[in-house]
Amino acid sequence: MIHTATLLAIIGMALATYATRLSGFYLLSGITIRGRLKVALDALPPAILMAVIAPTVLTTGKAETLAAAITAVAAFFRLPLALTIVIGVASVVALRHLVP
Repeated sequence: MIHTATLLAIIGMALATYATRLSGFYLLSGITIRGRLKVALDALPPAILMAVIAPTVLTTGKAETLAAAITAVAAFFRLPLALTIVIGVASVVALRHLVP
């Protein structure tokens, strides 16, 4: 059974994420995004994702680090997101059993 605090945390994070996205659309609604600003904004999602993932990848163990590298290669080749996730999960599970 899910705890009330956990459910409230999930709902709160979802609302904060949704509000952040809406505010971005609202604030930039009258601005044409091109050039260096577009390049910078396009670089934000992967940069934020790496900032969240990197500490875990680099501090948990060899299996997780190798699985992250395998997943990064899959993403580099622009495989579909769902397939990249499956590759990442499968590789971390397999490597946890194979790598001491």
